[in-house]
Amino acid sequence: MDWGLILTVMLGGLAVLLLIGLPVAFAFIVVTTVGAYFVLGGERGILQLARNATQSVANFQLAPIPLFILMGEILFQTGVAHRAIDAIERVVTRIPGRMSVVTIFGGTIFAALSGSTIANTAMLGSTLLPGMLKKGYHPSMAMGPIMASGAIAMLIPPSALAVLVGSLAGISIAGLLVAGVIPALLLAFLFVAYVVGRSMLDPSVAPPDTLEQMTLKERWTPFVIYVLPLSALFAVVIGSLLLGFATPTESAALGSLTAVLIGAAYRSLSWAKLGAALMETLKLSVMILFIIAASQTFAQVLSFSGATNGLINMINSFEPTPLIVLLGIIAILLFLGCFIDQVSMLMVTVPVFVPLAKAMEINELVLGVVYLLTMEIGLLTPPFGLLLFVMRGVAPPEIRMRDIYAAVSPFLLIKLFVLGLIVVLPELGTWLPGLMGR
Repeated sequence: MDWGLILTVMLGGLAVLLLIGLPVAFAFIVVTTVGAYFVLGGERGILQLARNATQSVANFQLAPIPLFILMGEILFQTGVAHRAIDAIERVVTRIPGRMSVVTIFGGTIFAALSGSTIANTAMLGSTLLPGMLKKGYHPSMAMGPIMASGAIAMLIPPSALAVLVGSLAGISIAGLLVAGVIPALLLAFLFVAYVVGRSMLDPSVAPPDTLEQMTLKERWTPFVIYVLPLSALFAVVIGSLLLGFATPTESAALGSLTAVLIGAAYRSLSWAKLGAALMETLKLSVMILFIIAASQTFAQVLSFSGATNGLINMINSFEPTPLIVLLGIIAILLFLGCFIDQVSMLMVTVPVFVPLAKAMEINELVLGVVYLLTMEIGLLTPPFGLLLFVMRGVAPPEIRMRDIYAAVSPFLLIKLFVLGLIVVLPELGTWLPGLMGR
């Protein structure tokens, strides 16, 4: 059977199943089962699918996924996150667009603690958006920073999707987790610069708000109590990886334990809240692991049919440079991000793009950061960006979808600019991982 036909049938069948509303995990299992039966040899192919599924899910490298999710869920269930946001608001003063800047600071901090873009955006939206609109902030200056900083959780550790990308693409998980730190901090800096600059040029979009008169002690004590201790969590996760004395799994376990201790120290942790955090962790982890169970056989079907090598040979016949190939990968990922979810993007493209990138000798960490950043952009890209609908869910009824699209557009341009910097200056993604263990 022609490799082009197999590639078209598998990807087309997957698209059809997703369009009719079948959950992503089940859509991949159906397509992979059919492909395994017809390409890998009937019953033998189905047995191979079962063996691959068992091996994939039993992979110890995937252990950080539920642990990172649990870490973030504990912080949100115990309310530690909300109290820290209030503390940050007290210390950010006398700056144009103050509440938008608070949003970016808070969103970046909790991106480094939770790893969940949805939880981060929902928490920021429900906590800060009503107050910002009430104070007269333009909807674009209220919603844009919330969505943009909420999405940073895709890039900065502890990102469960970074673990998934590393596992599926054969990239160092520890290296990829650390590689996202500098691009994430650069994004946060540029977001703040944009907010301050726009607020200075047009003060009407972010009116100066009257701050409650507080003493220095009243202003900084909540910050010391509720924000500084959370830096220990970031130090445990990232520090243990950078210093080289913990694997990603051990780092995630230490992070989860630290989150439990922080919740207990604030007397906010109860059995009910711990149970709720575990249940949410279970739901998300099972969904991801179901998809992973079909991933290895999906790649094997494409490889065995000749689709992977055929596509690589066809591209090589045009004699492209590595830069052209990388730009092509980015263009396809950005296009897919407009229509399908991030895990589906991974499952469809990794079996094709990773061998192609290796053939073109593209740095694996650069490829990994490109994946994470394009998936982050996909969360915010109209018409089906997931965080756009999260924002619609927490916004007042008078806010329309076109208002949300307009609010996120300037921040999308900033993210595209940083993506371009990663291509031109790959050291932004490779320098920090190069220091690991030194």
